Amino acid sequence: MEKQPKLSVVIVGGLHSEARTEVVQRLLGAVPGSVALHHDHSTAARGTVRRTIRSASGELDAAEVPLVNDCACCALREDLVPELDRLASDGMTRLAVVELWDSVEPKAMAEVVAVHGEEVVLTGVFTAIDPALVLPCLGNGDDLTDAGLAAAPTDQRTVADTFARQLEYAPVLALVDSDDADEEDAALLNQLHPTARFVHAASGELAQAAFAGFDAAAAAAAQDPACALLPQDAEDSGVSTYVWHRDRPFHPERLYQALEDLACAAARSRGRFWLADRPDTLLAWDAAGGALGVESAGPWMAALPDAAWEMVPPERRAAAAMGWHPVHGDRCQHLVFTSPGLDRDGIKQLLESCLLTDAEYAEGPDAWRHLSSAFAPLLDHAT
Repeated sequence: MEKQPKLSVVIVGGLHSEARTEVVQRLLGAVPGSVALHHDHSTAARGTVRRTIRSASGELDAAEVPLVNDCACCALREDLVPELDRLASDGMTRLAVVELWDSVEPKAMAEVVAVHGEEVVLTGVFTAIDPALVLPCLGNGDDLTDAGLAAAPTDQRTVADTFARQLEYAPVLALVDSDDADEEDAALLNQLHPTARFVHAASGELAQAAFAGFDAAAAAAAQDPACALLPQDAEDSGVSTYVWHRDRPFHPERLYQALEDLACAAARSRGRFWLADRPDTLLAWDAAGGALGVESAGPWMAALPDAAWEMVPPERRAAAAMGWHPVHGDRCQHLVFTSPGLDRDGIKQLLESCLLTDAEYAEGPDAWRHLSSAFAPLLDHAT
């Protein structure tokens, strides 16, 4: 007996709800035997999530799903897998389109589906984009709760940082037509995610991209602050990407005092950096909407014993080797700022002023460890 083919699954997410709905509807119309699963989190405050299944012709099924541990995303995971199993077993569905609710990020859902089992295969992850809304979303520092977009009662994310991660994780950006979009919007998108495949929702390429394949490990590595391939220096249609790379460590107090100005210096900035008083810790920089997140991303490779290198993913080892410094190893400042009207010189001057001076650098690592630990409130709150 011939084995039944696996059920192909494509995830479509994004805060641009109208664009997302259009992309999903076009997929349903273009792929015979496709259905869309959607979990509406707007009812999470009442303790449930509403799940619907629809085809191109309309709704097929609906049900209320209870929260799991007061977590709407947990409820989505718990309910999604059995539904995909059911669709795979009936043999009638060619493509399952998982339409994520507004603020749900695709990474966790993609990793759940990717490891699920033998009958289901994740073949695509899209973020639906209205190009005219990219800059407004990146500039929106409102909490998701205040915007009515929280995925759970305890959700503390902002609109800007959520949208940035949605955009940068997906290997495919599905664009809808917008009369308000211009060349600046297109340049901003290209610079924020230069490795993305851009597909127009109205094109035949959309359905092809849904079956193109997806590598969850590669997507996770691309988001890992330790080895992410960050955007390159660029200038187009009034939008700039400025890449700042140095080996010398930051003075913790001077950098801390400059954080507010640096967080507001660009629509989006991200990267990795190191502080003189914390030479073993790789720190992640993640800013959007005027708010900056700083957190530990583990040790630098140079801080690990040789025996530990074999336990580190190859992507991380390769990234460390590319910029290895004879003294500092892979420790470096690698920050990238992208925005219309970017003040490159101002950003450079401010960042340079936060590095150790020649005299401070000459004092060496033993002296650096005794500098004021200005970042303790941000980095030591969990201890």
